[in-house]
Amino acid sequence: MKTEPDLLRSKLRHLPERPGVYLMRDEAGEILYVGKAKSLRSRVRSYFSSAQQHSLKTRELVRRIRDLETIVVDSEAEALILENNLIKENRPRFNINLRDDKTYPYVKVTLQEVFPRVIVTRRLAKDGARYFGPFTDVRRMRQALGVIKKLYTVRSCHYKLPDEAPARPCLDYHIGRCKAPCIALQSSEDYREMVEEIVDVLSGHTRRAVERLRAEMADAAAQLQFERAAELRDAVRQLELLESRQKVVDVEGADRDVLALARDGDEACGVVLRIREGKLLGREAVFLSNLDGEPDDAVIAAVATRFYASSAASFATDVPAEVLFPTDFEDRPVIEALLRDRSGEAVRTHIPQRGDKVRLVELAEQNARHLLEEQQMLRNRAAEPAPDALYELQEVLDLTQVPRTLVCFDISHTQGTETVAAAVTFENGKPQKAGYRRLRIKGDWGNDDYRSMQEAVSRYFRRGMDEGRPLPELTVIDGGKGQLSSARAALDELGLAHQPVISLAKRDEEIFVPHSPEPIRLPRRSAALQLLQRARDEAHRFAVTYNRSLRTKRTVRSELSTIPGIGAARQKRLLDHFGSLRAVSKADEAEIARLTGFGTALARSVLKHAQEITGGHTAAINRGERG
Repeated sequence: MKTEPDLLRSKLRHLPERPGVYLMRDEAGEILYVGKAKSLRSRVRSYFSSAQQHSLKTRELVRRIRDLETIVVDSEAEALILENNLIKENRPRFNINLRDDKTYPYVKVTLQEVFPRVIVTRRLAKDGARYFGPFTDVRRMRQALGVIKKLYTVRSCHYKLPDEAPARPCLDYHIGRCKAPCIALQSSEDYREMVEEIVDVLSGHTRRAVERLRAEMADAAAQLQFERAAELRDAVRQLELLESRQKVVDVEGADRDVLALARDGDEACGVVLRIREGKLLGREAVFLSNLDGEPDDAVIAAVATRFYASSAASFATDVPAEVLFPTDFEDRPVIEALLRDRSGEAVRTHIPQRGDKVRLVELAEQNARHLLEEQQMLRNRAAEPAPDALYELQEVLDLTQVPRTLVCFDISHTQGTETVAAAVTFENGKPQKAGYRRLRIKGDWGNDDYRSMQEAVSRYFRRGMDEGRPLPELTVIDGGKGQLSSARAALDELGLAHQPVISLAKRDEEIFVPHSPEPIRLPRRSAALQLLQRARDEAHRFAVTYNRSLRTKRTVRSELSTIPGIGAARQKRLLDHFGSLRAVSKADEAEIARLTGFGTALARSVLKHAQEITGGHTAAINRGERG
């Protein structure tokens, strides 16, 4: 009888080279992960080879796998849809989790009926109807339905016409809201033409309806039917009002969807902007979690699958001619094929690099960012929205988490003496003085800034870990490649290889990142660069101030040491109490005598010598001024 490892190895040897879905299970039979593959054989085997190239999350998944199940399908598209359905049904712990599983409303036009109705539903079915949505913004759906109700005489009854029919028309007929097709006062051809126009309006294509109404209005006015002309004028205004509520974002007047992503750590928000005839008609969003170790292209693929390959998406017939994505991903050709099959026409997917289409993707990213921050603030994950500079930093540095908290280090010394380090903390782009730390370098490194930086970073993070403080999302080093390498070595020794760290060189304001020979150069007006410069300058100021303070104390102590009877302990008491030699020279003899270890005679001697020293300083200064 084969043991579990033997059974798993046997299954790995006999995997088919066909597209399909694989389910990985633990020793209890629970599904750990669901994935899809163009070739099950090569994809599944890749998990069990080159383990060091996998993320920590994937290595932990492989460690737990005890059984494997595969389902063969005919195409990549079928595998994508099946994978999505199995993830939604089983919610495996190692898959990206689509947290937002609400059932949003759709507007349904019952085209399968002889006299179609326009209704709101949350259930989708392959019944021949046309579905519009889902509407995450219910207010916008109500606005659209309100306009349709005022402009068109669509029936609201539930009769199965023409088989079922009332004996007489209802109240809607008498108040002008229906033309009573139920008793044959309106033909099916005339009614169907009206419904086709309703479908156009719901699709965002209002131009044809406006042009028809304006032509009818002019014709009515020419025939002196002013009351009819007024009604048509009001109808045009209603459609124009519906259009005016939409933001014009595309001068080409094209139909396209724009997908984008905002990510913060193991959470993300995916957004699709629906643009029809150049107008932004709606926004749909989905929230994801459990993203630890997942690359951005995998997250984009999950969002695209949710919008275009899920069971709900299969009912939507409003497919645009183009879909814009922020980055490429493996399943993009499959998504394109699905949309093409659903539309019956060519659908292009595109990753724009410049021009107006890039700005559309940026608009979608702003929407995703806003929604993600809104969710985090509602759950107290973030106190306030992050500034754009932090999102630019995240993009430029390819960080998985928005660097809301960053710490910046600088080293300062006086010709190799009084070497100190400063660490300043920025929260949401603003300095947080409570997080500032200064360190006096213990090692006798002299002018060796590299070793001083390694000591400073090591001590700062070790103490933070010992105290249980949250680690910053980004560490910034004032310096070039050498200082960066020293900081990286310190973090690696502490087991913090995952901690993002960069350096900012003063000369050309270049950003260096680990394992990259070429620096990153940002425009001088870049908000991200300006934020790094503020943090660097603040760390420099804090370090220099500390170094100057130590240098001043050393000078004062050397001068106090010339006073008979004043050793290191008494020097410290004088400095702690008075702060400077000049303050000692101006003190009262009795105040000095009250200090521990000082008596009246010693106080008199201290005061006399302090006044002589400071007087000498003043005379020297005056001589210099005269010279």
